[in-house]
Amino acid sequence: MPSTAADRTRLSVAVGVIRDHRGRVLISRRAAHRHQGERWEFPGGKVDAGESVEAALARELDEELGIQVLDTEPLIEIAHDYADRRVRLQVRAVEWRGTPTGREGQPLRWLAPEALEPAEFPVANRPIITALQLPRHYVISRDCDDPAEWLMALDRTLAAGATMIAFRVRLDAAARRALAREALARCQAAGASLMINGTAAEVREIGAAGLHMNAAQLAACPSRPLPADYRVAASCHSPEALRQAAACGADFAVLSPVQPTASHPDAAPLGWDTFAQWVADATLPVYALGGLQPGDAAIARARGGQGAAGISGWWGQASASSSSPSGMAGSPGI
Repeated sequence: MPSTAADRTRLSVAVGVIRDHRGRVLISRRAAHRHQGERWEFPGGKVDAGESVEAALARELDEELGIQVLDTEPLIEIAHDYADRRVRLQVRAVEWRGTPTGREGQPLRWLAPEALEPAEFPVANRPIITALQLPRHYVISRDCDDPAEWLMALDRTLAAGATMIAFRVRLDAAARRALAREALARCQAAGASLMINGTAAEVREIGAAGLHMNAAQLAACPSRPLPADYRVAASCHSPEALRQAAACGADFAVLSPVQPTASHPDAAPLGWDTFAQWVADATLPVYALGGLQPGDAAIARARGGQGAAGISGWWGQASASSSSPSGMAGSPGI
């Protein structure tokens, strides 16, 4: 995508997400005299003129940590405006070898993704934390005609490895609450989270992990509808909607339709190029939705997305792809 004048004023920064064999993430502390000093961050540094992101990351991680980059995978790209500078973070999950040490005197820590505290990081780094905590696949439930059959489909979906489910069911209020509570119990037993397509009050009442707002809810959303200990997601169909999702404090968005879909045959698909263009300017993780299968998560990620979302290909399938959080691991000590 051609850069705009605004893009050319941004400082391009290559950022590495480095995991160990236990899934922990390496973070380092910025020196007090530097921009955003004394905050924790993900290692990396400035991309020099004419340098690729991959080359910059390999150089920076060697200089900062003394490790060798073997391969990288796109994780997220974030444009952020501080008061004194504008940055574009190009974040890669890193396959690496060596023994990380703070070669510039910086303290290092290994933490599980869920232990990362956003308040301890620069604001621009915070969507990276969310991306690390989210899975590659976001499974959206089918509607419910028979609760018993619906729950069996949920069990198959969880057994296949799904870790985040959107409860999108149209029933009368009492039946919907009862099914949501049973779904929540089964998700919790499987170590998965349940998002509710409904209202913030319903999420609180059921005790679910979070709220998934539809397009109409998003358009009318003046501020984040739930506290930080809940997840908030938003359905988006335009760059303006992605900006609104970020403005109202959503943790992630679902952008659709990327490909032709039988459920919305009259909707013009975005295609992967448009998806990539819109996601490049988003400031939160974005899932691709519409006419996709689990294998399309890799395509979405290569184009800057968090992964893929969908119903068919995921819901009720006994052999869906793993939905665990992504990241490339290294080999400490090699």
